[in-house]
Amino acid sequence: MTNTILKPLTKFSVLLGVSAMLTGCNAYSRLASVGAEPPLSKIENPMTKSDYKPVTLPMPRPEPVIQQANSLWRPGSRAFFKDQRAARIGDILTVMIQISDKATLSNTTTTSRSASEAAGVTSLLGLESQLAKILPEAVDAASLADIESDHSVTGSGAVTRNEVIEMEIAAIVTQVLPNGNMVISGRQEVRVNFESRDLYVTGVVRPEDISSSNTIESSKIAEARVAYGGRGHLTDVQQARYGQQLFDIIFPF
Repeated sequence: MTNTILKPLTKFSVLLGVSAMLTGCNAYSRLASVGAEPPLSKIENPMTKSDYKPVTLPMPRPEPVIQQANSLWRPGSRAFFKDQRAARIGDILTVMIQISDKATLSNTTTTSRSASEAAGVTSLLGLESQLAKILPEAVDAASLADIESDHSVTGSGAVTRNEVIEMEIAAIVTQVLPNGNMVISGRQEVRVNFESRDLYVTGVVRPEDISSSNTIESSKIAEARVAYGGRGHLTDVQQARYGQQLFDIIFPF
């Protein structure tokens, strides 16, 4: 019994200790940056990061490029003299991010259940008269058990979402897949006073979806990952404290 009680207390103590350490580290970093702007990240090669992994997707069998004799037009080119679109690793293209999502969900659930059970022994080979010797005198053999249950659940939920994002960001080609599709990755940081806004986009694009002005719409990016957030004083105030977040996770009621 003692071990059963001590184990949850030990786990809870460990969680409190880890939370205190994280809070201490965060508090130290915040104290060290009092009165300073949020630092901007350095320009890094995404392929050199420890968590970087090349994208592998199902690929069709490569087809040979057919060259037309005595033709000045190159297959796949959108310019007469030179194709200015991104096509190789290290090339840059502009991503037009246009996200306009609207969703309204409303759910209502109502359940009800009732049950009633009754049991008694009015005659059992004459042994019913012996029940008085075992059970209290007030027990009636004709109504030994009478059980009733009533269950009712009512639930409702509603979600209304309206998101509009319109931005432009330059991305770099980090990988060219065997079928010609390209993996792109772009990151942008903008700092205004003491608040920094970060924009990140990555995904797979087709060369034919890139316009002649070397731009592509975000809706044409496969496996798109778009992240837009902020860092700074305003973002820190809008977030709940670590203690409150830990309490919401651990508290079971």
